Amino acid sequence: MSNAPITSRSTASSSAADIQPGANPRELRCSGPWLLRSVAQIEVRIDACLKEMPLPDGGELLIDAQAVTSLDTSGAWLLHRTRRDLEQGRYQVRFVGLRPEFEALLRLIATRTASATHVPQSEPGVLNRIGGKAWESLQGAFGLLSFLGANAIALVRELLQPRRIRWKSILYNLQTAGVAALPITGLLAFLLGIVIAYQGAEQLSRVGANIYIADLVGLSMVRELSPLITAIIIAGRSGSAYAAQIATMKVTEEVDALRTIGIGPLDLLVLPKVFALVIALPLLTVYTDIMGILGGMVMARAQLDVGYATFIDRLDEAVSLTSFLIGIGKAPVFAAIIALVGCYQGFQVSGSAESVGQQTTRSVVQAIFLVILADALFSIAFSWLGI
Repeated sequence: MSNAPITSRSTASSSAADIQPGANPRELRCSGPWLLRSVAQIEVRIDACLKEMPLPDGGELLIDAQAVTSLDTSGAWLLHRTRRDLEQGRYQVRFVGLRPEFEALLRLIATRTASATHVPQSEPGVLNRIGGKAWESLQGAFGLLSFLGANAIALVRELLQPRRIRWKSILYNLQTAGVAALPITGLLAFLLGIVIAYQGAEQLSRVGANIYIADLVGLSMVRELSPLITAIIIAGRSGSAYAAQIATMKVTEEVDALRTIGIGPLDLLVLPKVFALVIALPLLTVYTDIMGILGGMVMARAQLDVGYATFIDRLDEAVSLTSFLIGIGKAPVFAAIIALVGCYQGFQVSGSAESVGQQTTRSVVQAIFLVILADALFSIAFSWLGI
């Protein structure tokens, strides 16, 4: 908005701006140049005039602005503020004699002020906050479900037209989410196997059941802990990376650029990640099974004097093919959850750098929560089926 004054063409500017009571008790008269340089003087004159003037109770007040020779945004703001203060005192204020160009500026000031006015709201109660959080969670669930449906449609389209599948993107994501994750997942699984064997060794040695350390380590790792801990590591490592990558692309408007040139964001950014993680996570689960059992073997030899050959012989009897396949079968479901949640949260960024961090954190929390929930549902289903 320009601060250049609007000046009358027919009247020369008076030496000073002023406001005085008019001949009518319900009238104020403004005169002179209402400009930025006169703001302090005008404010003093307005306060003095309103104190001295015997204003009637309610009714209409007129502000005669015919003698105003110049007006800029500062002067228009003072006129608007005077009218607003009087209207709050239950008066109906009307300007008369205001030149068209001055009236347009005053109307613009009033419009901008009304749009920028902040209406303080009372602090919501506990029930309101609970309801707001519940509604926000419900909207997020529906949004994720809609995102899942859109990806299902895109998946069917790619399966019907295999040439649309981006193999290079899949191989790249397979390397970053799978091969690059081998050191951290292997180390943690090895340490987890050591911890399980160490905790169980003392209890088993009391009853002379040292050989059953293979059952404890093998079943717990293969059936439950290995797929779960691998999924949690990948959620924190790759799921957050997916969310941050897509969120950054959305902030920099690269996602909009992809749509502009006719490339579907789901085809390029989401499905290759889902495909790669669905392939990588079962393989990582097998790898962590081996590393976890290896850690248990080392601790069993150290604590219970159970040899490696004896441990492996007992492991062959303790861990059935069904238990092994149950653990492997969970991995693709966990992988799909991690990839879809990470990508979905990346697309939810509002446009600021702060939002990128918030959505990345939210993707990790939601992915881990849904993975554990899915694992609990698997356990209930397998128990019901007697597996």
